[in-house]
Amino acid sequence: MELPGTLAEADWEVHRPAVFGAAYRILGSVAEAEDVTQEVWLRAMAADLAQVRDLRAWLVTVAARTSYNVLQSARVRRESYVGPWLPEPLLTGPDAAAPVLLDESVSTAMLVVMERLTPAERVALVLHDVFDFPFAHIAEVLSVTPAACRKLASRARARVAAVRERPQASRAETERVLKAFKAAADAGDMARLVELLNPEGVYVADGGGRATAARRPVRGAEPIALLAIRQIEIRRPDAFAIIEVNGQPALATYCGGKLIWLDTVEITDGRISELRRLVNPEKLARIGHI
Repeated sequence: MELPGTLAEADWEVHRPAVFGAAYRILGSVAEAEDVTQEVWLRAMAADLAQVRDLRAWLVTVAARTSYNVLQSARVRRESYVGPWLPEPLLTGPDAAAPVLLDESVSTAMLVVMERLTPAERVALVLHDVFDFPFAHIAEVLSVTPAACRKLASRARARVAAVRERPQASRAETERVLKAFKAAADAGDMARLVELLNPEGVYVADGGGRATAARRPVRGAEPIALLAIRQIEIRRPDAFAIIEVNGQPALATYCGGKLIWLDTVEITDGRISELRRLVNPEKLARIGHI
């Protein structure tokens, strides 16, 4: 029997996805979000919750405040990150994620833009736009005034507007383009790759200093096509799969059963306008091998 004021395990399981979802959106890291979720659980177990009217709001608030502290303490480490930064991928889909993790706010493109916001802007945006918290409540999390919170959210919203307003390719089209890109790269078909890439497309790779990757974005269809062919020649992958991460199809590429890189794309008018390749083994670890 649960004691009055304690957190029932069943209640925790109901609200855990929201706790993790808040932390992941703010941090862009599965590992850090899992650590925050565990800390929230421990704090909730030790707290007297008898007077808490809205348990979900209380738990998400603790998650947001903890995530905010993590961001502030990790700022130097993130600023010194080797090469471009991409979010740690989150397996999604009906069997892998709760509905709270299946909206556009967890898309890779959105999390990339979120990384450019200040910690306070990220917390304000997530709590207000995703979890519908009033600014007076968010102000308590950030130790600022409600008016300041409103400004933080407004600035953040303006910076992510381009992602929210961008036309989204269908799942079927994204899978088709990913498979065509893979086939052309495997065949060394330069002409076909150029056809699949936007002339002003950009390639971003995240190796984090732990795997070989371009440390600056590569721009233009031909340079990206050449790079894609060269990487196939060097790594000689032998298997691939279309999986769902962050609510979108992604191309997982393997060698000897080991996941060696993960591609996500943005598609404009049927062509790849942005190709993001994650090769950092630490961030790939939770996706798993075959």
